[in-house]
Amino acid sequence: MEPLFHLLGGLGLFLLGMGFMTDGLKLAAGPALERILSDWTRTRLRALLSGVLVTGLVQSSSAVTVATIGFVNAGLLTLGQSMWVIFGSNVGTTMTGWLVALVGFKMPIELFALPLIGVGMLLRLTGEGSRRGAIGMTIAGFGALFLGIDVLREAFGGLGSAVSFDAWAAGGAGGVLSAVLVGIVLTTLMQSSSAAMAVVLTAVAGGVVPLSVAAAGVIGVNLGTTITAIIAALGATPNARRTAAAHVAFNLITAVVALLCLPVLLALVAWMTDVLELEPTATTVLATFHTTFNVLGVLLMWPLSLRLERALSARFVTPDEDAGRPQHLDANVLSVPTLALDALALEARRVGAMARGMVLSAIDGATPASLAHQREAFDRLTRAVAGFVVSIHRSTMSAASGERLPRVLRELRYYETVARMASVMAEPVPSGPLPDDVVRCETHFRAQVRDWLALVLPAGDAASLPAAAVLPDALVAGYAALKDAILRAAAADALDIVRMDALLERARAMRLAAEQAGKALQLLHRIEMNDEAMSPDESRMHLIAE
Repeated sequence: MEPLFHLLGGLGLFLLGMGFMTDGLKLAAGPALERILSDWTRTRLRALLSGVLVTGLVQSSSAVTVATIGFVNAGLLTLGQSMWVIFGSNVGTTMTGWLVALVGFKMPIELFALPLIGVGMLLRLTGEGSRRGAIGMTIAGFGALFLGIDVLREAFGGLGSAVSFDAWAAGGAGGVLSAVLVGIVLTTLMQSSSAAMAVVLTAVAGGVVPLSVAAAGVIGVNLGTTITAIIAALGATPNARRTAAAHVAFNLITAVVALLCLPVLLALVAWMTDVLELEPTATTVLATFHTTFNVLGVLLMWPLSLRLERALSARFVTPDEDAGRPQHLDANVLSVPTLALDALALEARRVGAMARGMVLSAIDGATPASLAHQREAFDRLTRAVAGFVVSIHRSTMSAASGERLPRVLRELRYYETVARMASVMAEPVPSGPLPDDVVRCETHFRAQVRDWLALVLPAGDAASLPAAAVLPDALVAGYAALKDAILRAAAADALDIVRMDALLERARAMRLAAEQAGKALQLLHRIEMNDEAMSPDESRMHLIAE
């Protein structure tokens, strides 16, 4: 039982050290890691190197994965960029194996582990909340990590003499597959591929398992990280699930190829160790194998990444995401500007319909959280429209098309303002009783604005244009009455300044949304009149000319 207790204690020390070291490095690095992820990922090569660098710095591929998913959800990284950061993090996490192999098994740990813990905690206690404290936490983490490795090494020495591993020592397919399974289970239970890797390294260093079986265990450790990613993605956003699926695909493809080519890879690693003049110990060879087969995974994914990205983009699609995809914009029509403008006008009507849904929801009492998904879909569609507009600008247009494009862009700007005002309307007013006159005037004005917006904003692609386009006098009077009621209540100390400002801002947002919706409809009427003024023959000749 004593070796088992030593094994559990060594694992605990290693995990404690890893936790301290990761948290300390993240605190010490500060916003630099975020800048690397957001600014250094413009190409897939740079994204790959960023993943390697950041994971090497924080010694936690899980932390990098979580940060990457956050950047994707915030729109700072595309799915393609995030995939390569994740692939790079798989390579970067192999640095822990090198750290253990080159330091943990080569240097007398007792000479520096305990002093590191002491110095690190001294810095931590004297620099609480500062970068010095974070560096101290990192140093103490290093010490605890290596102390854990020393305990693990002793535990496996006792375990090797107490327990028979004849089945693994014999090798063969059964031994290899069972080693893969053990690696998966270890990583899943400990929620740390670094800790599982340390266990495999100490096992092979203690002569408990042969090198080929340990290499299979390393493949299992890599596969085990996918279980963590899958669990983290359950119930998460579509982008989080896509990123997790990319992580699973990378590790699964890499593992299958590595297992099929295991003897070849081990021979290649032995040759590389000899060429690089590394000490040919089992731990060094295993660390080299860990890095080599993850680099192999990157090489395998390089030609497959675009197909994988397209496949993942089509998966886990929510209704809001589907609504945010353009339905009329097609690169094939860009060669004929008139057709491109027709497609743009139809998509602009969809933007208007989405703005209509948002603003009516806000008027009906939707909260900012409930509007968030609609806003995300709206922003995605407007970004796609903006990209299409840039492409139209690059093509040669006739004078008539050149006049029509600014009108469509102005229409889109009106709808964007309406959507922005919906977000303002949804903001809650600080709690507290409101004067009856303010409640009555706001309820009346809210109903007026709702009826007007439901009338003038497009309800769909093919909706016919209503005749009304000028803001009704009754609505203007309703806004004036509400504003007057709010100011009178504030003057009578029935409203504090904060709630007065919030109510006035909401009223102004409703008025502005109504005005912008009316202007969009007026613009659509003018566009329709210009189109009708052109005869069918003129329209055909205009299309042929372009």
